[in-house]
Amino acid sequence: MAFRAFLLVAALLSLTCFHATASDPSLLQDFCVINNMCVTYDFVDAVRVNGFPCKDAKDVVAADFFFSGLHLAGNTTNKQGSAVTPVNVAQIAGLNTMGISLARIDYAPYGLNPPHTHPRATEILTVLEGSLYVGFVTSNPGNKLFTKVLNKGDVFVFPQGLIHFQFNYGTKNAVALAALSSQNPGVITVANAVFGSKPSITDDILAKAFQVDKMTVDRIQAQF
Repeated sequence: MAFRAFLLVAALLSLTCFHATASDPSLLQDFCVINNMCVTYDFVDAVRVNGFPCKDAKDVVAADFFFSGLHLAGNTTNKQGSAVTPVNVAQIAGLNTMGISLARIDYAPYGLNPPHTHPRATEILTVLEGSLYVGFVTSNPGNKLFTKVLNKGDVFVFPQGLIHFQFNYGTKNAVALAALSSQNPGVITVANAVFGSKPSITDDILAKAFQVDKMTVDRIQAQF
């Protein structure tokens, strides 16, 4: 009797372990196009998790998987001299659950896509026109900088979550196409996050963090 009880407990434990470790790494349906009728708020600004209500498959149309506009140059008349045209789940409802997205990046001469990170995606960048100086920095404590000069047709990878940048050091416009391993990769521009937060991080904290005086911090914050 005791042996039977032992077998029963062991079987229950094995089932528990099985359910705890089981997962579905791939889709269980062809697609899950966002049903905008069920989204009663601005999901671009409000939703910060994966997944949206699915449209009924019989109501899905080709337009749900379509975007037009990557042939158009972005407006680079800004302080950084660069412009990003995203193509993620906010632009294509059919990207929901697909785990991929795109972006076109335009650079004016000496334009910079400033140091930033994508918290949810690895990025692979292809130069379409011009030349770029690109790089990323590894995490603490190493903080090693990897850089490369890219020309037309060259490809470079920025690992997920690491700070990276692209700089057009040439006298002509440059264009790149980035593919990202998330439907909504997110972006944190370092300078904007640190010096342009709302409300502001106190200058005492930033002065100590960057080892500069408070007046320097105030001058930088005024730019954001």
